[in-house]
Amino acid sequence: MAIQRIASKWEKTIILKQREMIRPYIPDTRKYDFEHLKEMVGIYGLVYVKPDHGTYGNGVMSIEPWKDDFDPESPIQYKLRFGIQSELYPTLEELHATLSSRIGKKIFLIQKGIHLLTYRRRKFDIRALVQKTPKKTWETTGFIGRIAAQQKIITNYHGGGSIAPIEELLGPHLEPKEFAKIYKEMKSLGIHVAAQLARRFPNLKEIGLDIAIDEQHQIWILEVNTLPALFPFKSLENKDIYKKIHRYAVSYGRFKK
Repeated sequence: MAIQRIASKWEKTIILKQREMIRPYIPDTRKYDFEHLKEMVGIYGLVYVKPDHGTYGNGVMSIEPWKDDFDPESPIQYKLRFGIQSELYPTLEELHATLSSRIGKKIFLIQKGIHLLTYRRRKFDIRALVQKTPKKTWETTGFIGRIAAQQKIITNYHGGGSIAPIEELLGPHLEPKEFAKIYKEMKSLGIHVAAQLARRFPNLKEIGLDIAIDEQHQIWILEVNTLPALFPFKSLENKDIYKKIHRYAVSYGRFKK
């Protein structure tokens, strides 16, 4: 039986929000339209706009108010960032008009922006891998840190990002006790997210859970990928982690024996 994949980010968000214990980890996420853009920029400042269907961070943009620090009299403008490019617009209406012409009839989502922790002045997030075990239970089998490329808004490896152990990235920000607490919380969250999605999609066997940790050390779910890359976990110093990942993947048919 084929391993189930779920393409729609919106569908996954709706399913996860049905579980009360998961809901606090989900940033405010809505379907993109001008009213939502105006309201969310007003509330959060920074927001991200992303395609409902898409992989590798393709099509992800950020929007935030911008002011010239060297000219106190200058009016507030709005900055649209994508890739390593940015554009300034005098009003949100004009930014929206440009965005609408790019989006066309495709469904895009708008999400509260999370101010990520940084490593050497570059933003990073965490990919948690959650797999069905040979005993048919869920287990969070590995974590890898993903560091954004210089000037980029996404951390994705395919977008030029790099990877590092989470201990190295979180070490400067967290005391050992706090690291242990957050590590345990992320492991548990991975299992709950996978189990909740599997209630609707029973042939799900693996997920990649993209986790942000903000400046207040709160955990957020950025996205759930149902076709997660496994090769980055090969780079971890502890080779037993990838051995287990591979063994589980073989047991549910991702890899041949």
